[in-house]
Amino acid sequence: MLDVTRLRVLVAVARCGSVTAAAKALNYAQPSVSHHLARLEAETGVKLIQRAGRGIRLTDAGRLLAERAAEVIGRLDAAENELAAYTGLRAGRLRLAAFPSALGTIVPAAAALLREHQPSVDLRLTEAEPPEALRMLRAGYVDVALVFRYSAQAPEATEDQEGAGDQSAAGAPGGLGGSGGHAHGGLGGLGGLGGLGGLGGGEPGADFYGGVNPADDDAAIDITEGVRERLLLEEPVYLVTSGHDTEASCADLSRYARHRWIAGCDRCRAHLLRQCALAGFTPKIAFTTDDYVAVQALVAADLGVSTLPALCLRAARHPGVKTVPLLRTRRYVSAVRYGDPPDPPAVQLLMDVLRTAAVPPSRTSGNLAEEAGRLQLPGAAS
Repeated sequence: MLDVTRLRVLVAVARCGSVTAAAKALNYAQPSVSHHLARLEAETGVKLIQRAGRGIRLTDAGRLLAERAAEVIGRLDAAENELAAYTGLRAGRLRLAAFPSALGTIVPAAAALLREHQPSVDLRLTEAEPPEALRMLRAGYVDVALVFRYSAQAPEATEDQEGAGDQSAAGAPGGLGGSGGHAHGGLGGLGGLGGLGGLGGGEPGADFYGGVNPADDDAAIDITEGVRERLLLEEPVYLVTSGHDTEASCADLSRYARHRWIAGCDRCRAHLLRQCALAGFTPKIAFTTDDYVAVQALVAADLGVSTLPALCLRAARHPGVKTVPLLRTRRYVSAVRYGDPPDPPAVQLLMDVLRTAAVPPSRTSGNLAEEAGRLQLPGAAS
């Protein structure tokens, strides 16, 4: 059996790029790192590192083992943290990965609610687009990942998902879901871990989680991949045009076929290309940036037009742009966990505050403080 300590050393060398840097990161003496690497090569019977000038580099076998070791160590660390939370050894550490517009809207409000209900929980935040967030989730580097996908139509509910779907949509504050309470089957659109060929997907029937059942019920588990999802928000996608444009904004993209376009991240770019194709043209993309503030600034300067989901405009709205909602397309934002239920109490609370914070302010019955009063750490006394 491979020694976990030596695997940690290999992972550190792979990440840091040298024995010296790995030793510093691990707080080991440099000869100790070299010793662990030599023993690991003896255990595996293959060459894991080789000289490269004055330094070293991993062999193909070394890179393969380092990648697998990172996943194993991540899961071990996650298990240790979850067990400590259950046994009360410490309040626990929560790690959340989220895409930029969620970090600018949902996450700060959720973090404030979490601190109010469980101030001893240490929340760590990482910015990551959905494919990377899922990699981190499955490797155990984060406990929850906020992800999104686009769809040309509301997902259909299957017969055995109706009840769970009602809980997810109707049970959310403000009546989230917007799909008549259906479970959002095939809500993945995330490209999975390895083959991201479906990046930016969302065509009817597309399944990028590999068969995940995203209903709010904790029994909704993808047996193959272990991914569990809760729908937080269904939001419109807007056409964004310059405020200097004297023409009235129109949701018909074909009217902007001759304009220059500003594209976003890979998934958003794929969605833009698909929407323009449905309108009968290929957009001339003049700029590409995943910074929604920069997108609006470029549009306001009359350098092009673009599309943005509602969260981007909720996070920061440039006064020099006009928006109009597009027809027949939506973006779905979900919180994803990995592994079998039940979740640690702190993770359950994080899921609850994320759902509360995801509600657009105009659709809440009050403010987040009022919603916070209805939240309670699972398992706590009432």
